[in-house]
Amino acid sequence: MNMKVYGTPICIDCRNYRAIQKSRGFAAEYIDITENTANLKEFLAIRDHDPLFAPQREKGGIGIPLFVGEDGAMTLDVDEALDWIGQPPVRPEEIVEHRACDIGGCK
Repeated sequence: MNMKVYGTPICIDCRNYRAIQKSRGFAAEYIDITENTANLKEFLAIRDHDPLFAPQREKGGIGIPLFVGEDGAMTLDVDEALDWIGQPPVRPEEIVEHRACDIGGCK
């Protein structure tokens, strides 16, 4: 199964996904939403109308990375998306960047 992934290099979760994709060597179409306005508009057309994003919109979040399967299924869960393409879940050692909170910096 093919999938599209919407993200941006300024997002830590997107960078971690890209590192996993590169290290595992699987194919997926990556759409950088900050590369040009056409990509951003394509993403916003999905984000602004799909109920999947209601929690992100309510919290002021963006909702990336967004994974879209070839059947149109959408998820914000990387492990679910990896399962679609026959990949195992993310292992902790595959996360190359951590937030300060992830390593005990936030209280």
